[in-house]
Amino acid sequence: MSEVKKPPSSGESGRWTRIVTARPRLSLLLALVVTALAVLAGGGVADRMGSGGWEDPDARSTYASKVLEREFPGSQPNLLLLVDAGSGAGAGSGSAGVDDPAVAAEAERLTAQLASEQGVAGVGSYWRTHLPALRSEDGRQALIAARVLGDEKTRAAVLERIAPRYRGEHGPVRVSLGGPVAVQREVTTTIQEDLLRAEVIALPVTLVLLIIVFGSAVAALLPLGVGIVAILGTNAVLRGLTEFTDVSVFAQNLTTALGLGLAIDYALFIVRRFREELAAGRDPVAAVGATLRTAGRTVLFSALTVAVSLSAMLFFPMYFLRSFAYAGVAVVLLAAAAALILLPAALVLLGERVNSLDLRRLWRRGRAGAAAGAPGADAEAGRGWARATALVMRRAPVFAIATTAGLLLLGLPFLGVKFGTVDDRQLPKTASSHLVQQQIRDGFPGSPGAGLTVLAEGAAGPADLAAYRDRLAALPGVRVDGPVSSEARPGYAYFSVVTEGEAVGRQAQDLVGEVRGVDAPFDASVTGQAAVLVDAQKAIAEKLPAALALVVLATLLLVFLLTGSVLIPVQAVLLNALSLTAMFGAVVWVFQEGNLSGLLSFTSTGDIETTLPVLMFCIAFGLSMDYGVFLISRIKEEYERTGDHEGAVRTGLVRTGGLITAAAVILAVVMVAIGSSRVTNTKMLGLGIALAVLMDALVVRSLLVPAVMKLTGKATWWAPGPLRRLHERFGLSEGESAPGPLPQVPGETPEPDRIPAGSR
Repeated sequence: MSEVKKPPSSGESGRWTRIVTARPRLSLLLALVVTALAVLAGGGVADRMGSGGWEDPDARSTYASKVLEREFPGSQPNLLLLVDAGSGAGAGSGSAGVDDPAVAAEAERLTAQLASEQGVAGVGSYWRTHLPALRSEDGRQALIAARVLGDEKTRAAVLERIAPRYRGEHGPVRVSLGGPVAVQREVTTTIQEDLLRAEVIALPVTLVLLIIVFGSAVAALLPLGVGIVAILGTNAVLRGLTEFTDVSVFAQNLTTALGLGLAIDYALFIVRRFREELAAGRDPVAAVGATLRTAGRTVLFSALTVAVSLSAMLFFPMYFLRSFAYAGVAVVLLAAAAALILLPAALVLLGERVNSLDLRRLWRRGRAGAAAGAPGADAEAGRGWARATALVMRRAPVFAIATTAGLLLLGLPFLGVKFGTVDDRQLPKTASSHLVQQQIRDGFPGSPGAGLTVLAEGAAGPADLAAYRDRLAALPGVRVDGPVSSEARPGYAYFSVVTEGEAVGRQAQDLVGEVRGVDAPFDASVTGQAAVLVDAQKAIAEKLPAALALVVLATLLLVFLLTGSVLIPVQAVLLNALSLTAMFGAVVWVFQEGNLSGLLSFTSTGDIETTLPVLMFCIAFGLSMDYGVFLISRIKEEYERTGDHEGAVRTGLVRTGGLITAAAVILAVVMVAIGSSRVTNTKMLGLGIALAVLMDALVVRSLLVPAVMKLTGKATWWAPGPLRRLHERFGLSEGESAPGPLPQVPGETPEPDRIPAGSR
């Protein structure tokens, strides 16, 4: 067993304290200047972000799409004009529909006008091709299809420029815009609007919760200040990154959620410990020093573990996932920096005034019969944590088995997960591009862009193309159109392979492999929605082991450096993973199967976007480690002070349980605000992470961790000799352990060992 260690030297921490607190006013002034610069640098960042990024940029399907856009822009239309002949200004009850001469003339005019637009190519229409797939079954609607050229930002700019000229009534017809370009633009706009609404909801609610936790309005404002600095700084970082790489607009949601959530977590622990040290009789500078040597190091470890978990998404080639790594790592490090540099400077200046404006006194005074010196509701809450922890540890096997079984049961729906890709149905039902796409699905026999497209390069002549077409047509249940050859580039051609069913359903995904397995006397590349999905799944499967290995190994190393134990890091990884089961089960039960879709206002597509489980794992695992580090560090501090394992577990949980729960509730509020988005993927992310955070704080940290640590006993702290010596040399410790029971902080929940004996 490892021995109880003496507190390590505080020389390094003392130097850091002097640096942080030497010029507190100057530090805050510099912070204000940097924040103002960040506001300027991060302005307009959302307009430079994309709403795609789910495809593998190195896949053959992506390569084929780029070549087809260059050589055959009409082969993959991304802009659709739905021309409705039954609702235009000149439409009457006797209208002949899309074949009416007046309708055809207006549609031809619109087609020619669209073909003349800069940045638009491959324009075709029902009135030019007479393809049945471009005409609705009732004959009242038909399509004009085109390809908007360029990258996402260029396509968005082109759409913004031309959309007003086509949307609305044109003589006998009404025109609505759909297709991937219109959907992506509407997703971006909706996310920006929803993010602003989420911030308006989250900030005041968070402030109220912080006042309830701290009592003091002054103390409550400090975490919000740290969060705002982290969010603005991250927006500036993302704005800079958009100059060099693609960044997803979805990453802004993570910036807000983690910027507020983690900044509040870190500031909660820093401010709480500072107030404890003040109550112990220290002056503000000494209190800040003690705080940085204890809670400060915990915050540093927490930030590192969360950042490592989020950085694992850099392994994947999709810029959707990589964007969350950029935003997540930046906001975590900035939140930690603000909590460890700016917040201590503010605390030095505030001193005892950090307890000012205790708003909870207002309702305390109104409670009848509150005898002087009585412990009150706060003391009762402290004793409640003590009683609950004692019960869990007395019945440790029961709680460990029951909690584990319950969490596994909640995760069972995930065994039936089906992966798909995003489409217009992630938008609300009233969104214009979603309405267009839904009308096409419901009323048209086919859809431009559906099915698979096969790019042929290096074809020797018509005979090779015809032979290959025959082999494709021999596949069961398909229709092959083409080849369409390039007049400008001999040797280039493409085929369209159409099958029944959903564009990305299981049948379509199986067809991708079958088409790729057909022998071709030239280079053949398959693309289309199903091919993009298959390639994305392959890329994730190839990179997932390395990403998981980074998260697990880094977590094991960091927790070992914190604790010096071999068993605690393993417990941390297993229990954190177990805390995510409810989230993954709920994602499938709700969003894939459509349960509660009416209540939550979303349209279920019957599958889950391929990258979202990876994203949700990295975020939720990192946040789980955040709370795990806070709890473990306090338990370790008590164990080093007393050598009593069970007493350390009880005291650690009592002293941090309420704070961890408060932090989790505040973060859950922020995530629920994000989850109020009208975009399904954002709703899934916000509500799923909120559930994971609450399950971790209320179930895993409160029930499973004390039960497991009771069962493992003092073996929890064991490490073999070489590793123990390694930790003594390189490990980071809490620094200055608390000398004994901490005095009660004004307005805070007293711990059981603080309650006067006569009140117990």
